[in-house]
Amino acid sequence: MSSLQPALEALRKGEIIVITGDRLRRGDIDFAMAAKHVTPEAINFMARHGRGLICLTLTPARAVKLGISLINPGSERQSGRPFGRSIEARADVTTGISAADRAKTIEVAVAEGANSDDLVSPGHVFPLIAVEGGTAERQAATEASIDLCRLAGCGDAAVICSIMRDDGEMARLNDIRELVERYDLKIADIDDLLKELGANIEMSAR
Repeated sequence: MSSLQPALEALRKGEIIVITGDRLRRGDIDFAMAAKHVTPEAINFMARHGRGLICLTLTPARAVKLGISLINPGSERQSGRPFGRSIEARADVTTGISAADRAKTIEVAVAEGANSDDLVSPGHVFPLIAVEGGTAERQAATEASIDLCRLAGCGDAAVICSIMRDDGEMARLNDIRELVERYDLKIADIDDLLKELGANIEMSAR
């Protein structure tokens, strides 16, 4: 059985997992869940225990459908973070910042047939636009979250949130061991994901 199977099964169930092994952020770790399963409770959990920015990861194709482009697509003054403009659901939200409102915005953005008319900007959900080649091209949580959702059969969009320690520094896995055990969080490492993707490519080529 693949070492990713517990994390993939958790994603199928609508649970939050932890992604490790981001090579572009010096080992920062993230909560992640399939966007199709988002709930206010999940957003609140990420805000409370992750404390980082809660983001919606999108494929380039979905971003185009939603009318979202990179804030800074050029090479000048580039941070390397693939942020699109922030978004809000056009309808059925109030201030936009509550867990329920952010969950609603994500629900609207990933609904079948969603387009730019369903969203307004700026808002309180922050899109991250993955590269076309996925994790094989860019070994970061943005791409990994989408590839993991695809492997789990639960869409091609995810909600992620970077995890900070109580003192405000970025957490490492050892810093959240108690949290992982308390909530039985499954872990997906990007190196294991790359191995899984490579195996799948090899199998499909046979």
